[in-house]
Amino acid sequence: MNDRLKALADAGVSIWLDDLSRERLETGNLADLVKNSHVVGVTSNPAIFQAALADGERYDPQVRELAAAGADVDKATQVITTDDVRDACDVMRPTFDATDGVDGRVSIEVSPGFAHDTEETVKEAAELWRIVDRPNLLIKIPGTKEGWPAITETIAAGISVNVTLIFGLEQYRNVMEAYVAGLEKAADNGHELADIHSVASFFVSRVDTEIDKRLEATTEGPGTDPDLRGKAGVANARLAFQMFEDFFRGERWEALEAKGARKQRPLWASTGVKNPDYDDTMYVVDLVVEDTVNTMPEKTLEAVADHGEVRGDRIRPFYDDAAAHMKALAAAGIDYDDVIEVLIKEGVDKFVVAWDELQTTLGKSLEAARA
Repeated sequence: MNDRLKALADAGVSIWLDDLSRERLETGNLADLVKNSHVVGVTSNPAIFQAALADGERYDPQVRELAAAGADVDKATQVITTDDVRDACDVMRPTFDATDGVDGRVSIEVSPGFAHDTEETVKEAAELWRIVDRPNLLIKIPGTKEGWPAITETIAAGISVNVTLIFGLEQYRNVMEAYVAGLEKAADNGHELADIHSVASFFVSRVDTEIDKRLEATTEGPGTDPDLRGKAGVANARLAFQMFEDFFRGERWEALEAKGARKQRPLWASTGVKNPDYDDTMYVVDLVVEDTVNTMPEKTLEAVADHGEVRGDRIRPFYDDAAAHMKALAAAGIDYDDVIEVLIKEGVDKFVVAWDELQTTLGKSLEAARA
């Protein structure tokens, strides 16, 4: 076991891989990462599947089978992605069993085109849960305004959820509220609450990308201070964890906890550093605290293994610093609410584009196979 990754796991951070492909599954690469790199979960998204299908010939035999069976592109997309996720769930099952369901999780996302359609999101979440048919699955639902009631209804049906595309603090509060409301409904519906799990995927690096861009466009005033750059993502996430600790306490939560309910852990997402001038492990080592998940692309995982420095709790001692930094950004003219609104829209749009590209690629493959 790598000492740095072990130190991260020992600090209470669950290391999940932000990538999935048939090549990883068939070559045993995912199993190796579980065995040797403390990987205890997997996340996927439309962009990850698009890249996997575009680059991998390992899908060709199944594409030919689907083409021969007359499958259209929607059906083929569903079959291929759910097959990969099911197989990944099987790889992760021993971890799931060993951690009482806390880890060993694999995520699959509802179609991004439904990000603003509550009813269709709920419907597809149930469909994906049925098709994959593994207890360690997480259904990814976007944390949009329309996603909040979808989270509640999906949790109420006893289905575990990974809420994705969370950028802002008020947005995050609504996500946690949606989860707890879902648990209350699930209890009324007779579901065993201990079997329902959820994580809240709070995106980090994209916050810095957007805020840095706005700071760099400033020609005078406090916005020109270089010390303001590259710190908003971590500060924002630290304040999110403070909100998490405040939310999951008190009589309402204790009543659910007494019935076996689990806290919805924060998951740090978008942890690959976009700016090459920044430390390539910063969104991991600066967000270390127990009861969290950090999902990393393999490049970031390797960077942490090579030179990541785990220095204990990097969240709670910095609440005041984080609040002060966000206040300084506001004084520099950064409109936080507008930043979050832009990031949510961009996040949904990027996944829609990736999904469309995936289906275009797969459609061409189906046509070629039929020919």
